[in-house]
Amino acid sequence: MTETPILHHFDSSPFSEKVRVVFGIKGLTWGSVDIPSLMPKPLYTPLTGGYRRTPSMQIGADVYCDSQVILAELERRFPTPAIVRGGLDWATNWWADRLFFQTTVPVIFGELGDHVPADFIKDREALSGRPFDVKAMKAASAPLTGQWRSQAAWIDSQLSGSAWLSGDAPGLADAAAYMNVWFLGRNLPGLMASLTTGLTRLTDWQARMAALGHGTPQKMSGEDALAMALSSEPAPAPAHDNHDPQGLKAGMAATVMADDYGRDPVSGTLVAANPDRVVIARTDPAVGKVHVHFPRTGYFVIPG
Repeated sequence: MTETPILHHFDSSPFSEKVRVVFGIKGLTWGSVDIPSLMPKPLYTPLTGGYRRTPSMQIGADVYCDSQVILAELERRFPTPAIVRGGLDWATNWWADRLFFQTTVPVIFGELGDHVPADFIKDREALSGRPFDVKAMKAASAPLTGQWRSQAAWIDSQLSGSAWLSGDAPGLADAAAYMNVWFLGRNLPGLMASLTTGLTRLTDWQARMAALGHGTPQKMSGEDALAMALSSEPAPAPAHDNHDPQGLKAGMAATVMADDYGRDPVSGTLVAANPDRVVIARTDPAVGKVHVHFPRTGYFVIPG
């Protein structure tokens, strides 16, 4: 059971959906721990050291924060069927996580307008460190729908030669791009239908993506996940890059934080840093010693 991936997530999380789709592509059985969408998250942050974004994945006493490093670890541990065909797949994932997502969010919340709950707004302001300005999103929503359709048309165009963005089988590029299509369609199906009118390859692909499913989730409690971490030891560390441009060294104190939003610092002892990820060791009474993994891209590593 300690090798079984455990996803800490909630149903409406788009980044969680990206991971859930990859579970489906790979046909994996996984532990499903529902976490709150809003703070506090008392059965979650002891694992992550204070990281509050969703999702994270746990395997024993290793915790993977951010969907980027989650998918990299799933590919490493469960390589068949492969989802990564090359480095440009990660570039597609970056576009979907940042540029396409930054278009999708104001379109959704601008359209929802006054229906956005006050507690959600307060939580997301704390997460981002800036006002969650629904009025501004509402003003921007109409112009951004054109941008959203333009990016959707890229997906449609890429599908002209095959059933999948990744080639002859679904992969990382498909899961990454689908995240935003799913997010808009879940919240505003009418607008989604309007913005994809005529993009028949995309809508057919969307149906194929949904049919992939989510593998085999098995419900777990947050308490059981914490107990599993406490009874486990972290896996051997990945290789450290001795040519690290920051001069990072294993054994030094380090703090990791996101470079965009949800910048809660996570501090510990550096285990390894390389172009793929940074890993720090930390301890908490609830989980014992854990290794917390972050992507190198999109995160600051601060020595000391």
